Amino acid sequence: MKYVVEVESGRESSDGSPSVGPAYRSIFAKDGFPPLIPGLESCWDGFRLSVEKNPGNRMLGRREIVDGKAGKYAWLTYKEVYDIVMKVGTSLRSCGVEKGGRCGIYGANCPEWIISMEACNAHGIYCVPLYDTLGAGAVEFILSHAEVQIAFVDTKKIAELLKIFPNAAKFLKIVVSFGSISPDQKKEFEQFGLKAYSWDEFLLLGNSQKFDLPLINKTDICTIMYTSGTTGDPKGVLISNESILTFIAGVNRLLESMNEQLRVDDIFLSYLPLAHIFDRVIEEMFIFHGASIGFWQGDVKLLIEDIGALKPSVFCAVPRVLDRIYTGLQDKISSGGLLKQKLFNLAYRYKLHNMINGSKLEEAAPVVDKIVFNKVKQGLGGNIRLILSGAAPLATHVEEFLRVVTCAHVLQGYGLTETCAGTFVSLANSMSMLGTVGPPVPNIDVRLESVPEMGYDALADQPRGEICIRGKTLFSGYHKREDLTDEVLVDGWFHTGDIGQWQPDGSMKIIDRKKNIFKLSQGEYVAVENLENIYGSIADIDSIWIYGNSFESFLVAVVNPNNQALERWAEENGVRGEFFSLCENPKAKEYILAELNKTAKAKKLKGFEFIKAIHLDPLPFDMERDLLTPTFKKKRPQLLKYYQSVIVDLYKSNK
Repeated sequence: MKYVVEVESGRESSDGSPSVGPAYRSIFAKDGFPPLIPGLESCWDGFRLSVEKNPGNRMLGRREIVDGKAGKYAWLTYKEVYDIVMKVGTSLRSCGVEKGGRCGIYGANCPEWIISMEACNAHGIYCVPLYDTLGAGAVEFILSHAEVQIAFVDTKKIAELLKIFPNAAKFLKIVVSFGSISPDQKKEFEQFGLKAYSWDEFLLLGNSQKFDLPLINKTDICTIMYTSGTTGDPKGVLISNESILTFIAGVNRLLESMNEQLRVDDIFLSYLPLAHIFDRVIEEMFIFHGASIGFWQGDVKLLIEDIGALKPSVFCAVPRVLDRIYTGLQDKISSGGLLKQKLFNLAYRYKLHNMINGSKLEEAAPVVDKIVFNKVKQGLGGNIRLILSGAAPLATHVEEFLRVVTCAHVLQGYGLTETCAGTFVSLANSMSMLGTVGPPVPNIDVRLESVPEMGYDALADQPRGEICIRGKTLFSGYHKREDLTDEVLVDGWFHTGDIGQWQPDGSMKIIDRKKNIFKLSQGEYVAVENLENIYGSIADIDSIWIYGNSFESFLVAVVNPNNQALERWAEENGVRGEFFSLCENPKAKEYILAELNKTAKAKKLKGFEFIKAIHLDPLPFDMERDLLTPTFKKKRPQLLKYYQSVIVDLYKSNK
């Protein structure tokens, strides 16, 4: 395989355990993994060295608000940020938070978020991020489970935080607002034994004190990142300094191999949640390179406006955002008149043809780029050279379109919190990798493990199986859950639960999920068995199979209605017909869907867990059609195959 080298042979099972395929690593690591960058022992070193090299370079920027409107970006330099970080660190220590202590950060991305993170890095304090979209229950669990002593909180989130007291007061003793905090809010916190400060007040706390920075080792934990908790409570993923530094070294080598290394004048737009490992490690990498990070306004509707004002050179996105950009561009093309459409399509086909035949992006159609596609480039700020998509699969037609029209390299990646984000990334100028997540990054080994019960063989001519990862980017375990750690980390190999298929060129294609958990296109995880148990409790239905995938934003379902219940409803509502014909009746579908939604509301399910469209099948799922196991468990791959056309129609008719 062109882009990987074999480092360990595969083997058949001899003891009843699944067979495993050969272990591969990136061709860019054929002579060994890249060493850690000299002088870097911790994430703090990355920031400290950047301050020494580029003290006057722009580091963190936010848009100035003038007369209620967002204006230009105002910047803090690396030295200015460093000075504030030192004040925050001194204040943390003056409050009794020592090395190994826990500091929560709850809120949307902003300069104060990064400053708080760097203060944690400096003093060896575990940074515990919380998504700004988390509800009170999850916030309470994480603060207590991680034993968070102090929390930095977005001003808008203070009211939400107050909802979880007194339960959260066991460990949490100090709250710091990123902005101001009202006297009434301070009093409320004081009632529960907490001290609350505004940002400016907190910076002054340590003014009269001095603390030496502790010695930080590579293997020391840097952050506890909590997963979104699809089944049960969220899991706290322990990530060491070494994991993040290894990620940086590997991605550096990868970008250098593509001649796209990061530069001091690069600009990054920070809008994906810093509480997610994807954005966290990318921003750590930008900081190490002395580059600039500008923050969005916090409104997805204003994202394109923020891009225009910041003019970033590197843009990270989830497929949902890129889908919006794709749709917006398609709308502009279709509204431009027939002649413009034809010219655009001709230019598109010409450039795509050249790219498929091996021409590099900038050489495929320079004249066409200047005349036609430059407008698209300018719409994205004019400077973007790298677009990286992660968190969920990017539809192939969207990936191809953006590769052609944005005049930027569009790379699709794959990774998990447990693998410190970067695991696979597609390569620039490699059109054969469309629809894949590319080869491994050059700091890990990868192999497939057979999953016989799902028909996946890691030793077949086209190897398919569970993706397993080995390397120093791996997490250090789940906080307080050694049992779960031992389940997924076996003999140094992390079992991802995702099913992959090696491609002939050494890239990986994600084709399935071992467990019945999947992501929707907006990045939300769905625990489908749990939902089926909730919806299956409705008396009017006998069984339900729920389906969704990472290319769609909502769930659909096939339902076996209860015969007597449906006929009783029909009689009470003057709807004629026997059971089979009732299942085809739109009114019956509306009734069952309404019952599902009623249950979803009663059980307080999240919006993406609601079912948007259903098909009623009068025939129950059975073993005769190979839809159930002998123990009456659903065979999901077979259900999808059997109802494929139904699923396609449900999505088509409900968009």
